[in-house]
Amino acid sequence: MLIGLSRPQRQVLFAFYTKEERPATDHDLSPHSPDDFPKPKGSRPRQNATFVSLARNSDLWEIASAIRQVEDRFNRDYGYDWVFLNDKPFDETFKKVTTSLVSGKTSYGRIPPGQWSSPEWIDPDKAQKAREQMKENNVIYGDSVTYRHMCRYESGFFFRHQLMLDYEWYWRVEPGIRLHCDLHEDPFAFMVENRKKYGFVISLYEYIETIPTLWNTVKQFMREYPQHIAEDNSMEFLSDDQGETYNKCHFWSNFEIANLDWLRSQSYLDYFNFLDQAGGFYYERWGDAPVHSIAAGLLLKKEEIHFFNDISYYHNPFTHCPTGEKNRLRLKCDCNPKDNFDWKGYSCTSRFFEMQGMEKPEGYENQLD
Repeated sequence: MLIGLSRPQRQVLFAFYTKEERPATDHDLSPHSPDDFPKPKGSRPRQNATFVSLARNSDLWEIASAIRQVEDRFNRDYGYDWVFLNDKPFDETFKKVTTSLVSGKTSYGRIPPGQWSSPEWIDPDKAQKAREQMKENNVIYGDSVTYRHMCRYESGFFFRHQLMLDYEWYWRVEPGIRLHCDLHEDPFAFMVENRKKYGFVISLYEYIETIPTLWNTVKQFMREYPQHIAEDNSMEFLSDDQGETYNKCHFWSNFEIANLDWLRSQSYLDYFNFLDQAGGFYYERWGDAPVHSIAAGLLLKKEEIHFFNDISYYHNPFTHCPTGEKNRLRLKCDCNPKDNFDWKGYSCTSRFFEMQGMEKPEGYENQLD
């Protein structure tokens, strides 16, 4: 049963699948019985949420390390599920190792080929020339086709995978990440209780060479779909001139905790489809981070976006280390506050605080460049 989804909504979510492309899945390979799952810490009920990781068999030991970070710092007290997605079948070693590490249920899904390839409207010669030019200009991942498939998939499809449809919330985890502090609060419950829809820990400026026409495409979308643009949105975070140009700020989407019903909404699907048809995932190198961030900034109210200061996070090369010594000691953090990226010149987190009218945490001035 697809919780909360009507028959027409399910038809929209599966519209991209042919019969042959329906996801091949392995359901509930966890050896645990329901009685084995930990009861949620405190009085809050466990939310309808899952961790989700896009990984390959070759990522096993890096994702295993990331799982241990998440389990030891948080999930062993809650037992949330974990969904793994791959464009190839997962092997038995990957499934056995990851299942043994996760305290909740594990599920393994295959990405349909049609979602991990260039759509039919992309001109392959034009796309190849764009990649060659980016390689010549030393743009990171500029010549990678696989990276483009990944960005498009994370932008428009992972939340429509069959294994994700029964969940309302997700926390994205990538191989090799670290959590430097304990979590004393369930972030899923926090999001529900405070009516948030998108949460982040690191924000920064995008490489403009990867998205030269993205903002013009977004402006065209805004003109054609004004009904989807939220009142009291976060345009101030995205633009310094009331939307004429993009200032390149985005939330680093390798960590995000967000609402799946929002991503499956008509407003987000119209937004993604509009960008997808423009071809920028392949003619340029549009990343899922600016795509998600601009969507959150325009389609959500600014009060629905949350910065998690208490979730310390590392993904090469940046660290979010909670600001404030008392906070770090309370959370048993092992990160060096000097490594905290939040208040550095290339971070956009100060802009987020200013937009929200929030006071910066005590001690932030000691972490400036």
